[in-house]
Amino acid sequence: MVDTRMKAYRQRWQVVEEMERQEQRAASIATRWQQLNAILRLSIGLGLKLDQEDKEDKAVHQRWARLKGTK
Repeated sequence: MVDTRMKAYRQRWQVVEEMERQEQRAASIATRWQQLNAILRLSIGLGLKLDQEDKEDKAVHQRWARLKGTK
C-alpha cells in the first residue's frame, strides 16, 4: 500500500515537472530576461560575489589543463 502511494506521489510530481518544462519553453524572451534579472538582484542582495571563481573550481580546471597537456 505504501509503495503504491509513493508511486502515485512521484507520478504527480513528474506531471508538475513536465508542466513547468512546458511553461519555460513557452516563456517569451522578455519573461526570461525578467527572471534572469530577478535572480541577479537576489544574488546581489544576498551579497554573493559574481565575479570570483571558487578556488576549488579553479583547481579542478587547472588539473584538467595539466592532464590535457600530457596527452
